[in-house]
Amino acid sequence: MNKLLIAAALAAAPLAAPAQDTPAARSLAATCAACHGTDGRSVTNDVAGLAGLPREHIVSQMRAFRDGTRPATVMHQIAKGYSDQQIELMADYFSRRPR
Repeated sequence: MNKLLIAAALAAAPLAAPAQDTPAARSLAATCAACHGTDGRSVTNDVAGLAGLPREHIVSQMRAFRDGTRPATVMHQIAKGYSDQQIELMADYFSRRPR
């Protein structure tokens, strides 16, 4: 009986993958890599790293860029291309990455 339970748990393990590892979230996050680094780990002090930032902080900043309430050079143009759902997916992905 224990072997059956262990086998069932192992079979279900792929179903329990974290939300940030969905293909959609990874694909959206990859668009940020050129400036913010792979998985949001910036290699320069000139561009903010996104990995490990609080989810709500990323969401609020992206919406501020998109809505034009936060000054930017290019982020306001980039952010306009994302829906609220896409912003939330990216924010969730980056917030779960280790710094």
